[in-house]
Amino acid sequence: MLDATFAALSDPTRRTILDLLADREHSVGELVDHFPITQSAVSRHLNVLEQAALIERRRDGQRRLCALRAETLAEIDHWMERYRRMWAGKLQRLDKAVQRRKKR
Repeated sequence: MLDATFAALSDPTRRTILDLLADREHSVGELVDHFPITQSAVSRHLNVLEQAALIERRRDGQRRLCALRAETLAEIDHWMERYRRMWAGKLQRLDKAVQRRKKR
């Protein structure tokens, strides 16, 4: 699942769509209005995001609403934690080295 998620996140348009959906649900038409591309191009991006389980779509009358599926992003966050800890340790060591150098 991570491969599909990272592939979906590799595109800046799809990341922007997720940013918009982080605030609230949007209709497909509202999303289209944010981009200089056609509705069919936005729909293709939405398909990729839906297949990666990053969004869900539902009907509300004639409107198609899109919502963020934050639990998929939580999986990425969990996977990234190992690397976050590694970098935090390296940055702490770098900070200590810089502080020692300043004292000289």
